[in-house]
Amino acid sequence: MKRNMDAPQIDLMRQSEIMARIAQRNGSRPERPAAFVDTYGCQQNEADSERIRGMLSKMGYAFTNDESSADVVVINTCAVREHAEMRVLGNIGALSHAKKANRDMVIAVCGCMVQQEHMAEKIKKSYPYVDLVFGTHELPRFPELLESVLKPNRKRVFAVTSSDGEIAEGLPVHRDRGVKAWLPVMYGCNNFCSYCVVPYVRGRERSRMPESIVEEAKSIVLEGYKDITLLGQNVNSYGRDLNRGVDFSYLIEEIDKIDGDFIIRFMTSHPKDATRRLFETMAGCRKAAPHIHLPFQAGNDRVLKAMNRGYTKNGYLELVAEAKEVIPDIVLTSDVIVGFPGETDEEFEDTLDVLKKVRFDSLFTFIYSPRKGTPAAGMPDPFTREDKQRRFDRLLELQYAISAEKHAEYVGRTVRVLVDGETGDEKANLSSRTAGGRLVHIRGDADNIGKFKDVKITGSTTWALFGEIV
Repeated sequence: MKRNMDAPQIDLMRQSEIMARIAQRNGSRPERPAAFVDTYGCQQNEADSERIRGMLSKMGYAFTNDESSADVVVINTCAVREHAEMRVLGNIGALSHAKKANRDMVIAVCGCMVQQEHMAEKIKKSYPYVDLVFGTHELPRFPELLESVLKPNRKRVFAVTSSDGEIAEGLPVHRDRGVKAWLPVMYGCNNFCSYCVVPYVRGRERSRMPESIVEEAKSIVLEGYKDITLLGQNVNSYGRDLNRGVDFSYLIEEIDKIDGDFIIRFMTSHPKDATRRLFETMAGCRKAAPHIHLPFQAGNDRVLKAMNRGYTKNGYLELVAEAKEVIPDIVLTSDVIVGFPGETDEEFEDTLDVLKKVRFDSLFTFIYSPRKGTPAAGMPDPFTREDKQRRFDRLLELQYAISAEKHAEYVGRTVRVLVDGETGDEKANLSSRTAGGRLVHIRGDADNIGKFKDVKITGSTTWALFGEIV
């Protein structure tokens, strides 16, 4: 049987009552109070911030892009790399001036970074003007926690619990107007890659019920969004905890049946769980984007085993060959970590070999960042930052050349794109994306935003295509 990981309904009712109480209080103020939500990290964090904004909106807050003038500032953090944490801490430090100017301002820090006990403790000791800290599992209780720090005898609140996590259906969502929408289908991760902190801060894998996801997808389409991304740390694991005979392919098929003209994207796929059924589903569903983000992280088998990735170099290459066989026009993107502890120059050559054989459309590339509490953080590593930077530069040089060549192959073709925004450049004032996710700059009227257009590609660079509306 599925473990019951849904948040108790009575607790969510309590949060609704608190939201109404705060809204009533804010409604009696001469001016509507403003909130600022700043988000770091992955798309899942973006989706969490949309729920935070939804709750703030229910509590009577408007939104501002000026954090210094906000009544409530919420910083939603990332813990995947040290650089992200340093950026967050720098911005928290900068808020000290705004707090001095407005003692009533509430500063809240939440998300993955503060789910780590040592980082929550660092904020408690080094940033005394932060009023509220809450971890990933406490997000549904945000109204209750906020109300605690809004009381006249304000006291700091720290809510960081260790938990497998719950699923809170029915939280309000406030999405920015546009064409793209994030749709979480599951939370947490069971993979425990040796370098990754996510399972420790996000909890175990837990899938939302398919009916809840499909209903939310229908409402997203009715609201006019055209580009829907299904989110999970490993979407290929969707449904395994439900014991209902549903998997991620079933979910794509059900969403594909929804009336309307829109694109279904998803991330992230783990190679060890990607299957031919997934590829065939993508090929058979009209709205499914012919794009898969399939992180391989490293190309050497010893390194992959040390990373606890669950596949080999040849296994990954065979999987890519199968994807290309089923979806000949598939766009492939991936993640690569350079400089995993103990990785040698010879082992790094295997990573470059994967790039040459697969020819990814683009990569997200990172130099290894040790994360406290993960097995990799304690592994011996004789190589210097300079060694790793040298390899990283070689990786980028090779991938940039591949991306430029693949983009050049589009020139002269006519492709269907979704116009998604403005660029600020008079020569090509609109941005758009192909179904495969390729960025295309075009020129046209702003009323094209949100519409599908046929575009003839006239030029390309390493990072983008350029075209004309047909």
